[in-house]
Amino acid sequence: MDVNHYLRQHIRTIPDWPAPGVQFRDITPLLQDPRVFRILIDQFVHRYMAPELRPDVVAGIDARGFILGAVIAYELGVGFVPIRKKGKLPFATVSETYELEYGSATVEIHTDAVKPGSRVLLIDDLIATGGTMMAGKRLLEKLGGQVIEGAAIVDLPELGGSAALRAAGLRLFTLVDYAGH
Repeated sequence: MDVNHYLRQHIRTIPDWPAPGVQFRDITPLLQDPRVFRILIDQFVHRYMAPELRPDVVAGIDARGFILGAVIAYELGVGFVPIRKKGKLPFATVSETYELEYGSATVEIHTDAVKPGSRVLLIDDLIATGGTMMAGKRLLEKLGGQVIEGAAIVDLPELGGSAALRAAGLRLFTLVDYAGH
């Protein structure tokens, strides 16, 4: 069986959540089964072991990007950097505000999170509108980091995020694509 198909079988779809018409893609079943979780993580680890894609650090986006990013960083033997929602980091930060469907949000990163020139893998659980990942990319670049790739388990291309991120020059890697679903 194809790995992407296998992973898709373990993603739960919850209709009309958090609002009517939304098909929420719940990744928690991927994390609950140790075999599925290992297969998921191995897909990323094997990709980023390649010398041309190997990061110096992994940056994970609050909050599910922390789960993936920390484990991937550990397996690659590199550091992990959290990108948090505003007001959650205790040290000096830089911030980036981005637009949501209804309003805006802000994410932050510690000013010493990455060194200039560091190769950074940016990871989250899914790409919807792309706003959070774009904000993470901008934060890392403010600190002089070079975002080598944005990665996620799920791409929801109908929401336009992956196209917008690619148009902004971010290379993407995702495992499960819900185009037309």
